[in-house]
Amino acid sequence: MTSIQFENVSKSYGGVLAVDQVSFDVPDNAFFCFFGPPLSGKSTILKLILGLETPDSGEIFFDGRPMRDVSSPDRNVAMVFQNLALFPHMTALENVRFPLVERNIDEATIKARVAEVTDKLHMAHILHKPPSQLSGGERQRVAIARALVRDPVAYLMDDPISALDARLREETRVELRRMQQDMAKTLIYVTHDQEEAMSVSDQMLILEEGRVCQIGAPHDLYDAPNSTYVASMLGSPAMNMASAAEVIGALAKTPDINQSTSVVGIRPEHLTVACKDGPGRVTGIEPLGATTILSIEAAGVAWKAALRGQPEHSIGAPVELSVDPGALHCFDAQGKALSAA
Repeated sequence: MTSIQFENVSKSYGGVLAVDQVSFDVPDNAFFCFFGPPLSGKSTILKLILGLETPDSGEIFFDGRPMRDVSSPDRNVAMVFQNLALFPHMTALENVRFPLVERNIDEATIKARVAEVTDKLHMAHILHKPPSQLSGGERQRVAIARALVRDPVAYLMDDPISALDARLREETRVELRRMQQDMAKTLIYVTHDQEEAMSVSDQMLILEEGRVCQIGAPHDLYDAPNSTYVASMLGSPAMNMASAAEVIGALAKTPDINQSTSVVGIRPEHLTVACKDGPGRVTGIEPLGATTILSIEAAGVAWKAALRGQPEHSIGAPVELSVDPGALHCFDAQGKALSAA
């Protein structure tokens, strides 16, 4: 098991600051997720951990040991790249076996380890094929299996299941989580899919333009975002954002709002919608089975409400909105979270 620490790490490319004074601590045996939009610094941080890049400033530690002068092979970290990097002249089976063959592992161990991993990733039917004959999702499974058969100090995965179809992606992320717990290894995972990040990780680090915005357990970040940026990144539909005046105008009961508030956030699932004459009008209905998403215009603001089941509503119908005051998120003019009023 290995803990990984960044202390004030920065990295630039041609004058562009890709990672800006980043500090964090990945504990032993953690499923740790980096989450953010493209160009937020996620992949650069992985390259720094792997040793493919060197920090311009700051230090990286594995179990307290500085990594600046340690080569990438000597770090013994397994990586699943976004571009997969499979060997085109090898079959899927040969690609998966390769890390173990290179380390002169005995054949019985190789066969057992490969069989275990490929079975869990539903790959038996593609092992005889070269990468050129595999779909994008199949190639991703080969790359994941090649990393999992090793015995590294940590696993790094850069958006490894984005090419899989929705059902297989759901199965694979659950299996990755289970395998990480069984192997008792540190796994660092990069994704731009917030549902994926929240469902698998022990802790998430949210990035914006190379800077750390917030670190914590997924439910803590969702329930107590420290900024409008973090609040808007988590949740589907995204958190409703409006001024204090607009919120007061849209809700049936005037809430008690911190006087320093510039922006108020309300999660769609926290809005209560009553079929009565109120300031709101239904502008859209999205029935999703277990939930229904209503689009509502009230006080000049477009709101989203997530309701259980399939309630009866119609386009253009008047509605009244209300919310538990404890569910309000208040932010200042800089977008920073405020304490409750």
